[in-house]
Amino acid sequence: MKDSPLKRTLTGPYQFFKYLTDYFFREWIMFIPFHAVRNFFIRQTVKSVGKNTSFLMGVEFRHGENITIGNNCVINKKVLLDGRGGKLTIGNNVDIAQETNIWTLEHDVNSDYHSDAGGDVTVEDYVWLASRVTVLPGVRIGRGAVVASNSVVTKDVPPMAIVAGIPAKIIGERKSGLKYNLKHAPWFQ
Repeated sequence: MKDSPLKRTLTGPYQFFKYLTDYFFREWIMFIPFHAVRNFFIRQTVKSVGKNTSFLMGVEFRHGENITIGNNCVINKKVLLDGRGGKLTIGNNVDIAQETNIWTLEHDVNSDYHSDAGGDVTVEDYVWLASRVTVLPGVRIGRGAVVASNSVVTKDVPPMAIVAGIPAKIIGERKSGLKYNLKHAPWFQ
């Protein structure tokens, strides 16, 4: 049986320390109602975060060392960003609405041993992921694409496409010139 990416990285005392710090970060730090304090700790946790990016309360990071986030992004409440199974790259001016989950690790449904299967996820510039979207491993969401609420993205999304459903399918095309810079940091959120 092949080792999973997760099992290879978490062994012994390191595993205990990692779980303890993840718990403290997830349950305490991410609920501090001040952006500056949260952003300070997030910048220590993830690989890189661009300028003017805001994280609302309750964002969860898994293996932040594999997560890169660009400039002017808004990561809303209760978003889960998973870096366990590969690299998660989020571009500039990306809007991720609340309760969205982006996964880089899942289980192989065809494995006799319920093995892990991972893949990199790339969210390009100006993407808008609406509330409660799920993005599965190995997916690239093209520049300016929009994913409708409650959709499950299982395959690559072309640039400027509007997708919806389970699994997400193209339902339209975005016409925006994409000239905006996001900035959203409400008090006590």
